[in-house]
Amino acid sequence: MGYSAYAEFLYFFFFAPIFLTCLVLLVSAALRKRPRQCLSMLLTLAAFIGASWALLKNEGTIRPSIRWLLWSSRFKAEVLAQPAPITGELKHCEWEATGFAGVANVNIYLVFDPTDSLAVAAKRHLPGKFNGINSEVLRVLRLESHWYAVTFYTDEWWGQREGPSCE
Repeated sequence: MGYSAYAEFLYFFFFAPIFLTCLVLLVSAALRKRPRQCLSMLLTLAAFIGASWALLKNEGTIRPSIRWLLWSSRFKAEVLAQPAPITGELKHCEWEATGFAGVANVNIYLVFDPTDSLAVAAKRHLPGKFNGINSEVLRVLRLESHWYAVTFYTDEWWGQREGPSCE
């Protein structure tokens, strides 16, 4: 989750083989008539399914937190090194972009807000137009004081696509 925005691929290549292995071991224990081993594998499988479902369902919240925890110092340095914007915009860089071949692109920007004016938007989880951001946004997520992940609507981005990037 910390490296890729495509959790479905992680699920397919990592979680699916583990699930299938547990399922094979469960069937094997059942065929060999070992009730304790069968119960153990069944509980393991249930726990695995529950944990992987929770991770996949909450990936949109967990992933930014993991990325921020691992690489916040690098991201902060890159954004703070930018010159002060003349237009009154907040300092920002493209933090993540997903999509394929120009279709269904979702852009997330890392935003430095020295006044924490985005705090209310982050608490309310409502889309809107906010001071210092030139377009309406879908979601604002607070990473820590003064730092936010701002998700734009599909196929929309901040200014020009060639803007600053944290990648």
